[in-house]
Amino acid sequence: MQNAHPGHSIILGAGVIGITSAWYLARAGHQVTVIDRQSGPAQETSFANAGMVSPGYSAPWAAPGVPLKAIKWMLSRHAPLAIRPTADLQQYRWMWQMLRNCTADRYALNKQRMMRLADHSRQCLMDLRSEAGIDYEQRQRGTLQLFRTQKQLDAAAQDIDVLQKLGVPFDLLDRAGCLRAEPGLAQSQNKFVGGLRLPLDETGDCQLFTTELEARCRALGVRFRYGCDILALNSDGRRITGAEIATRECNRETLQADNVVLALGSYSPELLRPLGIDLPVYPVKGYSLTVPISDDSRAPTSTIMDETYKVAITRFDDRIRVGGTAELAGFDLRLRRKPLSTLRMVVNDLFPGGGDNSDTRYWAGLRPMTPDGTPVVGATALDNLFLNTGHGTLGWTMACGSAQVLSDIIGQRRPVIDTQGLDISRYGRQTRPGHGNRALTGHGKGKPAYP
Repeated sequence: MQNAHPGHSIILGAGVIGITSAWYLARAGHQVTVIDRQSGPAQETSFANAGMVSPGYSAPWAAPGVPLKAIKWMLSRHAPLAIRPTADLQQYRWMWQMLRNCTADRYALNKQRMMRLADHSRQCLMDLRSEAGIDYEQRQRGTLQLFRTQKQLDAAAQDIDVLQKLGVPFDLLDRAGCLRAEPGLAQSQNKFVGGLRLPLDETGDCQLFTTELEARCRALGVRFRYGCDILALNSDGRRITGAEIATRECNRETLQADNVVLALGSYSPELLRPLGIDLPVYPVKGYSLTVPISDDSRAPTSTIMDETYKVAITRFDDRIRVGGTAELAGFDLRLRRKPLSTLRMVVNDLFPGGGDNSDTRYWAGLRPMTPDGTPVVGATALDNLFLNTGHGTLGWTMACGSAQVLSDIIGQRRPVIDTQGLDISRYGRQTRPGHGNRALTGHGKGKPAYP
């Protein structure tokens, strides 16, 4: 076994959460090694997400009225939610836990936690961007939540109340106000009645950001080991004693470190169960499509969130990214026609002629969702094991803040924000039964492909 280096941290996962964790730990003086099964950074869930950096839109999916909405959605042609039953009991347990969070009190508590972390992350991203000099096609032009009905506009009062309490700027807009914010909506102005604009929200290519930040991490001395399957975490019941990995040449190694950070998204629970740690994170599949801009005057300038279909339309430099839908189907990454048709319908409905539909690229990824919407960031019952996972649709939004907070926790510094309710302890006591030896080599291998 390799000897641990003082201040050495191993990070499992090279998505946006893992790479930002590496950046903040390296800046704090840690020797850092990042392990991932892919050939490079941001090749799975971070690869082609919607591109939103939206602290103001941070809210749990578990909310009052959602169970009834879910039933209606499943009967809709362009449903934002699809449930495909599997043989995995974790799917039904997670759904039950989510339903228990669909109360007004829990929604308010969870949203407050999420916005606390997301707002901190916005500031961290600004500071990191300035320090590292990263260009990732970012735009600081806000997010517009678009309401197609008066009922939706009236219902925004609950979210506005939370925004006001947290001091988050917002603009409640009528149809004309929406057109001033997004002139490209002129062709579809009869399709909506108003919107809620969050001017501090941003956009950017998450995969490009992660790739650029990885290069900055290398300059700080971070070591990256790609093409390595993560087989198991071994424990003596008190701490992690080794991380077992295997290269593509089938060479097995056991790595040791002072700290181990688990940032494997939806695959995190699989490594934790043998350790007696029950992490309620479930993969919620999301889809995206990307089209080149064909007419700038008919394209969005930033991000529009269609409240009816729960679809985000985001502007990059020369292309439009459309992301959305939630599919509970385990680790199935197959591209299905129905949700992709919903994405096409929404972007063409709101921005007809803005994109070149003849050159469309499709993608699907697994969002690691907790039942209460809040990610799991912090320590565990094992002394040197830390979690940074469960960000759901907000990994890009919360990445920098989560990583900075985790770096403070690992370094035994007082975090900048209140971290109460962010770690796994909110789900109850976690046990320490002994050694773990379960492999993580299965689902979702390979770079997400376009058909």
